Amino acid sequence: MKICLLMLGKTRRPEMVSALGDYVKRISRSCPVEIFEARDATAALKKLDGNRAGTRVLLDAGGKAHESAAFAKWLGEQRDRGIREVIFVCGDADGFPDSLRERVKQRLSLSAMTYSHELARVMLAEQIYRAFAILAGSPYPK
Repeated sequence: MKICLLMLGKTRRPEMVSALGDYVKRISRSCPVEIFEARDATAALKKLDGNRAGTRVLLDAGGKAHESAAFAKWLGEQRDRGIREVIFVCGDADGFPDSLRERVKQRLSLSAMTYSHELARVMLAEQIYRAFAILAGSPYPK
């Protein structure tokens, strides 16, 4: 299984780029991972349309919230079902256009609190890494 972080816009703050890069590197030890920074919704839709077999998940405050162990279980189920790619769609400061919301039905909430889009990206990457660590029985999540 491959993980794709499809992000509207760029992560600009150097400390966030560094933290995101660190977690992406850690995730890559468990599975291939790709970051795709889409300039706009049209580019994001093109990327989504290029992969119809993958599971698509939109980061959304109104989405389903999981504890880390439940998220790990869900991710492990995706892997075990033979899903080729899980695409996490992360918005920018303006959120998501309706065209993206219509195409991605599954929603995930990182928290009931609101975070900057750049911090949310790092938090998502950390949770994906944590999920793989939980699945592997690593001491990291403790």
